[in-house]
Amino acid sequence: MKSFIKTYKHFFWTLLLLPLLFWFKYLEATNIPKFIIYSPLDDLIPFIPIFVIPYLLWFFYVAFGLIYTGLHSKKDFYRMLTFMGIAMAFSYTIYAIFPHGQNLRPVITGSDPFSLLIKHIYETDTSTNVCPSLHVINSIATHSALRHSEAFSKIKYGKLASGLMLVFICMSTVLIKQHSIIDVAAGLVTGLVLYMFIYVIPELKERKSYKKGFSPFM
Repeated sequence: MKSFIKTYKHFFWTLLLLPLLFWFKYLEATNIPKFIIYSPLDDLIPFIPIFVIPYLLWFFYVAFGLIYTGLHSKKDFYRMLTFMGIAMAFSYTIYAIFPHGQNLRPVITGSDPFSLLIKHIYETDTSTNVCPSLHVINSIATHSALRHSEAFSKIKYGKLASGLMLVFICMSTVLIKQHSIIDVAAGLVTGLVLYMFIYVIPELKERKSYKKGFSPFM
């Protein structure tokens, strides 16, 4: 057990996310919307209850990403954790400065399992603090970490499955009316910017440094 803890003690860094989660709970309890997030495109997007499945799978997807990278590569783990931490801090700051919400949720009349799950989500999760969507940003963080993982790359169709999960989760946020298309767009932009700073730019610097240090006569 001591050997296991010593080897994987980096998992304790996930505890740094707890203050951010408490901050979110505080915002959920205290924020009164002053702005409504809405786009006319939202009215063209249908309500499809079955998409509650990928919406809920998000929790397992993100957890899987952290656990998998943590078991196989500290570098991949730290990059994913950094991605998520910055994303959460940035998003919660936006929520605090611009308290907002959405009025897209329909009245749930169906009694099928998917509709009941959505009804439960509506009852336990407020329609505030939605832009940018953390479902979108942290899905990008997870897919990025798995995509850059050497161990995960060896799994047949692993990257494809992760990419499809990312797409379905992003779709689910608007198809069960938890988010406006604006929230998704803001999440995509935020996620791509973080991807550039956490993955693309450092890797370009590493390649540049390698080329400078390389000599054909060595």
